[in-house]
Amino acid sequence: MKNLYVSVVLLQLIGTCLCQYPRPCANSEGLRTKECCPVWDGDGSQCGAMSGRGFCTEVEVSDEPHGPQYPHSGIDDRERWPLAFFNRTCRCAGNYGGYNCGECRFGYWGSNCAEYRESVRRNILTMSPAEQQKFTSYLNLAKNTINADYVISTATRAEMGENGENPMFSDINSYDLFVWMHYYVSRDAFLGGPGNVWRDIDFAHESAAFLPWHRVFLLHWENEIRKLTGDFNFTIPYWDWRDAQTCEVCTDALMGGRSPLNPNLISPASVFSSWKVICTDPEEYNSREALCNATGEGPLLRNPGNHDRNRVTRLPTTADVDFTVGLSEYESGSMDRFANGSFRNVIEGFASPTSGMAAPGQSTMHNALHVFMNGSMSSVQGSANDPIFLLHHAFIDSIFERWLRTHQPLRTHYPRSNAPIGHNDGYYMVPFMPLYRNGDYFLSDKALGFEYAYLLDPGQRFVQEYLTPYLEQAQQIWQWLLGAGILGVLIAAIFAAVLIVARRKWKRNQRRKRVPSFGERQPLLQSSSEEGSSSYQTTL
Repeated sequence: MKNLYVSVVLLQLIGTCLCQYPRPCANSEGLRTKECCPVWDGDGSQCGAMSGRGFCTEVEVSDEPHGPQYPHSGIDDRERWPLAFFNRTCRCAGNYGGYNCGECRFGYWGSNCAEYRESVRRNILTMSPAEQQKFTSYLNLAKNTINADYVISTATRAEMGENGENPMFSDINSYDLFVWMHYYVSRDAFLGGPGNVWRDIDFAHESAAFLPWHRVFLLHWENEIRKLTGDFNFTIPYWDWRDAQTCEVCTDALMGGRSPLNPNLISPASVFSSWKVICTDPEEYNSREALCNATGEGPLLRNPGNHDRNRVTRLPTTADVDFTVGLSEYESGSMDRFANGSFRNVIEGFASPTSGMAAPGQSTMHNALHVFMNGSMSSVQGSANDPIFLLHHAFIDSIFERWLRTHQPLRTHYPRSNAPIGHNDGYYMVPFMPLYRNGDYFLSDKALGFEYAYLLDPGQRFVQEYLTPYLEQAQQIWQWLLGAGILGVLIAAIFAAVLIVARRKWKRNQRRKRVPSFGERQPLLQSSSEEGSSSYQTTL
């Protein structure tokens, strides 16, 4: 509890915001002044300063040295992020967040952001059909809706002019916004001239920031869907792929089945069959020394199981996950894909989940799922095109959460210096704005307002994974159930009335039969009462 309290207090100091480039800053004025401190409409002041929500401040970047993997300096816009674009941004106070401090930080709600609320991410395979359909419809809505708050850059900062006289930004839909972000953070560095690039660079993979960066990515994705749909109870579900033999979510009701006409395509019966992918051709961009501009490049590809089996021999098992969680060191050695005994390197999939040793030429754990999908998801820069990416990374994040709860590491366990560029504790995550430091998200999800259903205690887990789907199904058909109940009561009442009338008629007939045709009439009370009772019981 003490560690949790410290984490919550820390987050109150750093504020939150969404990405990529806020519309109010994506113009010549913003580039010329290098300031991104938009006005909050609630009080008409920058960053909501008049209401105490935040203030515009100078960006202070970390000067700690990074590792030798990237030997260049001053040639890539992502170096010392975000100084190539802005050196003044909003810093939100308390529980406020958003690019202008007009929203709440993760886990907080209400007009004053004073209400803490914990959301639960659930297993997609235990969700009701109605919930599953809602999730896929939200994905499709995001794919077909231009994002109202953010744009992407289609050129480097140098191409936009020294004073921003040639701003080059573009609209993008809400789903592809995050696909582009994942491309941008992992793209090669341009060294000058067509095809002249540096490949050994990635600000979100192959080192310490892999897990914190993707954690923030998922939190932002959830927040964008909530704003788009108005469903503020929405959470990203996860796919628990432990011990799976096939792609269990590759059905038309979920993430799309295999097309009967082409095994590399999605079934026409799935909503995802019409999707166009973006940012999947890095070699073409490198040859032109150009950024991906989010133009559609063809259909979503996926052919699970028909992958290189020399690289991925099997999907991860429960034993693999348990071994990985048991590793006590977050990072080790060179803090890259060659690190041994590193929890991060094993969970990312560059090391063995049975020995902890680096395994060049092999893809395990996280990487194994990407390779197994054998399509759009198998290329790092374009992998987020496949919606399975979200389910997969939600489960990877849950394993990260298990590790945090098991080992309860101090902040000092996260590398402060000499990690590959972009991965040190104090480095701001590319391309989020205003800013998030990597080390600030090396903490439990309890401080961020979410939980995983399978990590709950047994009683809570039963409610979330089994009882809740049935209750929600009942809610969907409650009118039918009510009507059926009323109809049942009416039928029962009619049946009872008919039975009573028939019984009375039968008793009258019995009395007539007992009356003698001559002589003295016999008393009827005893005989009719006894025989009527006996016959009623028998009939019943």
